[in-house]
Amino acid sequence: MRVGIIGGGIAGLAAAYELTKQGHFAEVFESAPFLGGQASTFDVHGGQLERGYHHLFISDTHITALIHELGLGDKLEWLVSSVGFYHGGKIWDFSSPKDLLRFKPIPFLDRIRVGLWTFILQRTKSYKRFEGVTAQTWLTKHMGKRGYEVIWEPLLRGKFGEFYDKIGMTWIWNKVTLRVASRKGAAQVERLGYPMGSFGQVIDVLADRIAQHGGRLHTSSSVTQIVKSGGKSTTLDVEIDGGTSVRREYDAVIATTPSYVFTKIAPPMPDDYVAKLEGIDYLSAVLMVLVMDRPFTEKYWMNIADSDMPFVALIEHTNMINKELYGGKHILYISNYPSRDSHLYSMSGKDLMDLFVPHLKQINPDFDRSWVLEYHHHRLDGAQPIVGTHYGASIPDHRTPLDGLYLANTTQIYPEDRGTNYSVRMGVQVAQMVMDDAHTTKEPDKTS
Repeated sequence: MRVGIIGGGIAGLAAAYELTKQGHFAEVFESAPFLGGQASTFDVHGGQLERGYHHLFISDTHITALIHELGLGDKLEWLVSSVGFYHGGKIWDFSSPKDLLRFKPIPFLDRIRVGLWTFILQRTKSYKRFEGVTAQTWLTKHMGKRGYEVIWEPLLRGKFGEFYDKIGMTWIWNKVTLRVASRKGAAQVERLGYPMGSFGQVIDVLADRIAQHGGRLHTSSSVTQIVKSGGKSTTLDVEIDGGTSVRREYDAVIATTPSYVFTKIAPPMPDDYVAKLEGIDYLSAVLMVLVMDRPFTEKYWMNIADSDMPFVALIEHTNMINKELYGGKHILYISNYPSRDSHLYSMSGKDLMDLFVPHLKQINPDFDRSWVLEYHHHRLDGAQPIVGTHYGASIPDHRTPLDGLYLANTTQIYPEDRGTNYSVRMGVQVAQMVMDDAHTTKEPDKTS
């Protein structure tokens, strides 16, 4: 069987790997000049660093298994994390239940209330009871108005902007259960996973295995149109290497693009399926990566709970990962999730630096721009779907209404949030759907 795959991110590569392992031909087309999507890397002082910060939770079993299968298990290390919470001009420790008890911006009884209901969330196995309620409503009711306004609302506003009060409680439930799964022992120390040498090494080996199994991978190659789908083949128009136009036919095609891209290149589809595709909004990720000659703080992850700050989180990569991988330099990610029509999204790297520096000095008064040896500006579109209430009912099927055409993108990851682990799982699942459907077509039910 011949399968075309649109998109060379983790989901597309996982699908191609699964298909080629089973003896099928898979051909991947990636519009960027590199593979890996949001987990792709670039060079920083002799080391490879992700364009967007990445780590693994202990519960990320799918990508962990893949890393071991690729022979890179010895590269994967589980490291102690540290979490900070910036509020009221101060960095608060926020890694354990004891830290919550010491968090004075909310009254002591409210701290107890937040801790109790967080514990209950941790022990709640099913997300379905949260499907019909917003995070704002549930958190305010159970954790109190002050607990919601100080801890949760700044995080929801930072992550989802104007959609903050529309986000379903299922999203918070997933975040809480993920963090807890990575905390071990009486001290509740969080450990996060990272493949030493970067996720780029995982992507490189994965691409090599696909090629060894007979698959093909193209970068700087955009699928401009899915010409037709149904019958015996699905046809793609592709611009390879940014110029040469070719037409390719496959037994099936898997698209891993964001839904707003898919609707532009796909043939006409039934209105109800298109409505699901168009009914989910996305936010982009805007990231500044600072390469510095010294650490900014001692925290790996810092949530910013201050509405005056023009960023939502600081991830100091080298407070968890050995800085010697990057020539002894210190790496700080500055994170934001704006919409594509926002001013922040359109700003240049220089303008963002000019905007961020005074605020960084607020967090660390000793900080000086001279600490920054270089900076890198990345925009990642389609980074975060807006996960509202009753979200499960709005997810488009992987099997589109057109025979031979499949969709696998981050809007279909639920109740978990998007991430490399679930992209691996989804890619493998959709590849298996393609193979199952082909088998069913070739071998009719013998009982009929």
